[in-house]
Amino acid sequence: MPFAVVLRRLAVGLAPVVLTGCAGLSQGPAPLLNFQPESFDGAAHVRHFDAAPGRSCEAARRALLSQGYVLTPAQPEQVTGRKYFQPTAEHHVQLEFRVVCAPELGDAQAATMFVSGLKEQYVVRKVKDSASLGVGGIGSLSLPLEGSLDSMVKVASETVTDAALYARFFELVHGYLDRAPAPQAEAASASAASVPAQ
Repeated sequence: MPFAVVLRRLAVGLAPVVLTGCAGLSQGPAPLLNFQPESFDGAAHVRHFDAAPGRSCEAARRALLSQGYVLTPAQPEQVTGRKYFQPTAEHHVQLEFRVVCAPELGDAQAATMFVSGLKEQYVVRKVKDSASLGVGGIGSLSLPLEGSLDSMVKVASETVTDAALYARFFELVHGYLDRAPAPQAEAASASAASVPAQ
């Protein structure tokens, strides 16, 4: 029996096995049923301050900066900061805080601050590579090979629910509140300082 015929029969015989294996790999985890983590009880994410929204968010901006957070361009009443952690060589964690300062109804010198923390976890995994091998009469076969490059793969993303963490953040903001001017006042004093005296 010619060698090409033997290879063709072998490929036809292995095709169902390969397809079955691929089908098993493509199936992901089953969806979670009746997963309801939200209960809307407590107020860990909110705090009232006796300061205007702009001044409250300026205090929050300084509190995040004091802890090493990298801030995105801030709006007067909104602040977003991100910090990076490397607990082990294979794990990487990113923590993002989003702060929104809303005015209180009927009081321009009071604000409600809403804070939400987002924690994302990544792990280092080897990049899987494949090499194609051409076989006459059959075509080409792809063989998986272990790659030498590492990549970061996100394995978890969740909103931080630790009430004690938010309490410490609000306490830190309160400490900066007495020294934080409103953004408009800060800009006005900076422009006044830049004007030469006559």
